Amino acid sequence: MDKKKIIKLAKKDFERAWVESGNLVKKSHPDKEYPRLKYEIGKSHILNDTIAMLREAYLRLGFSEAVNPLFIDKNDVYKQFGPEAPAVLDRCFYLAGLPRPDIGIGVDKINYIKKLGKDITDEKIAKLQEVFRGYKKGYLDGDDLVLKVSEALEIDNEEGLSILEKVFPEIKDLMPIASNTTLRSHMTSGWFISLEKMVKKSKPPLKMFSIDRCFRREQKEDSSHLMTYHSASCVIVDDEVTLDMGKAISEALLEYFGFSKFKFVPDEKKSKYYIPETQTEVYGYHPKLNEWVEIATFGLYSPIALSKYGIEKEVMNLGLGVERIAMVLNQMNDVRNLVYPQLYQKLELSDRDIATMLNYNYYPVTEEGQSLMESILNVWTNEKDCNSPCEFTIFEGEFLNKEISVKAFEGENNAKLLGPASTNHVYIYGGNILGIPENIELSIKKVELNPQEYNEKDIINEIPDDTKIIYDAVKNGVPTNIRYIDALSAKTAYKIEEAVLSRSEDLIFRNTIARALSDVNLKLDNIAMNYINNENKLIDIRGPIFSTIKLEVK
Repeated sequence: MDKKKIIKLAKKDFERAWVESGNLVKKSHPDKEYPRLKYEIGKSHILNDTIAMLREAYLRLGFSEAVNPLFIDKNDVYKQFGPEAPAVLDRCFYLAGLPRPDIGIGVDKINYIKKLGKDITDEKIAKLQEVFRGYKKGYLDGDDLVLKVSEALEIDNEEGLSILEKVFPEIKDLMPIASNTTLRSHMTSGWFISLEKMVKKSKPPLKMFSIDRCFRREQKEDSSHLMTYHSASCVIVDDEVTLDMGKAISEALLEYFGFSKFKFVPDEKKSKYYIPETQTEVYGYHPKLNEWVEIATFGLYSPIALSKYGIEKEVMNLGLGVERIAMVLNQMNDVRNLVYPQLYQKLELSDRDIATMLNYNYYPVTEEGQSLMESILNVWTNEKDCNSPCEFTIFEGEFLNKEISVKAFEGENNAKLLGPASTNHVYIYGGNILGIPENIELSIKKVELNPQEYNEKDIINEIPDDTKIIYDAVKNGVPTNIRYIDALSAKTAYKIEEAVLSRSEDLIFRNTIARALSDVNLKLDNIAMNYINNENKLIDIRGPIFSTIKLEVK
């Protein structure tokens, strides 16, 4: 079965389709079995690069690293934020889980299983009841349920999954129930829980930092808000800690990233876990950006919140958003592009990129075919302007173990062997793919080589009004070094190979008008094609490419 049939089958019978999908795995070529990978440098993520720099900066300042709790009980939020807690919890994600149901095995379900063609005995039913009892009490993990049901009934895993789905819908219809546990929305929530234990085990001063994820239930994600972000936070714990320590750490930390000047502004938010009038915003001036940027916030923890955790020391806390500083340093204005470039970042391709994605569609396979391709190209290039009617022998002799004759001809009167567009050159310019006539290309290049002898304006006036872009393409674009006859000679040689190997009759190969890339035997990678379509770029390779090749198999 192919992939399309399996995907279609999965809508009707998932278990069978899943089993059949195993047949799609291809056996490796003997030379490629158990390959050994070579070490090479890949591309790191901007966000993780920033995290690495922050870690290095904190460590150089004498801070030790901690991993703070991620799961925070809502009671801890009330301890830390006091009356502000309901507003904070409104921004928190609550963890939920599926309840473990009582699963009964009545006569109707037993009969249903029997109708499915399964041999059900009292012993198997008892084993199945024991499995469901263990699942209800938590002895059995949910991801082992299918396996244990299958073992109890002595059937395959796929059949066990089918029975659970069809016979016991109470499992499928379960709805999650929220707990009192939240995902950490501020690194502060984790610091209080960690410090409660730390101050009992270590003498002050304590200098700790943590860089990790936090989660906020934003109304929507946009250019400046994500539902998960990274906080780079630190604390200093001692008998006495001044607010100036926050200023000193801010300066030392941000100097590591090239910031040269700092401003400290009272924060109007006034979070209840800070002592009044200590919550401070940090602005840094970056010479390359030539602007002041809000980077961090620091303050002294409130003794009221600290007392809830039995902490009698003073604590200074500083935090900054990793995504924020990464956006500043990389001059980006959309956090989604920063964190999820594969999802949000706009595809950008240079003309050189597009040129590498444009290739021949057909190309001769054999050495004889490739030699024939060169012969076709030579005759076309040398005789393209010969007045018709005319005929030229390209090849006569043995080809792929058959005697053949290949001729180029044009039977109509008052024409040429090839159409006028056959020698067009393909250029990439500004994301556009253009077929440029050889005479115009040569004229433009003459101007570049001898600007005193040739007038640029005269050349431009020779170009039709709707195709002025080709002048800039020749001057500034990327030449692919592909002419239409280059690609067409490759296709013709390939088709002759195919014809000689598969049949014995004579054939005629004709090319007429080029309208699409395929008409001149070119294909464009889907990535480049999507880029051109999305950016409303142009693929213009139109033109008459009349040519005729006759194959005679003797």
